[in-house]
Amino acid sequence: MVGVTGRPGSPTVLHRAAAEARLRGAELRVVLAWQSPGGELGSRNGLGPAALAECRCSAVERLREVLDTAFSVVEPGVALVGLTVRGTPGAALVDTARDPDDLLVVGTGSRGVLRRLVRPSVARYCLAHAACPVLAVPPSPLQAELDAAHRRNILRMPLDPRELA
Repeated sequence: MVGVTGRPGSPTVLHRAAAEARLRGAELRVVLAWQSPGGELGSRNGLGPAALAECRCSAVERLREVLDTAFSVVEPGVALVGLTVRGTPGAALVDTARDPDDLLVVGTGSRGVLRRLVRPSVARYCLAHAACPVLAVPPSPLQAELDAAHRRNILRMPLDPRELA
């Protein structure tokens, strides 16, 4: 079982999860958690069934895009099952991976100081609460370099030409 978000690191996590599923001869369940706008409080304050259905359809479409991006060139080599689950990402993944024989694969993502303060780590939540083994996959080195270049551009920091060598 693997959790995805649609962020740039998702293909790395999906490929690692597919490799683990091939080793175990298991199917790969790909889970994308979604919440209604405003979280659960927002759904109680006037979002009707039509709006919730639209949110779920959007999540299903995002899951399809993630799978198409990750496996458009290289097939996974295992059976894929896509699941969209309503809830916070960590809790949705832990609830879906209840069997002790499951393996839950999550990405660690880049965790800057600001992001840690604003958004809790899904990987840490899963490591602390899952009933099955959890494999936390770090971002690829190329993704880490891309994130660093993006931060440098946002902060308008000059690029050192020696870094390009």
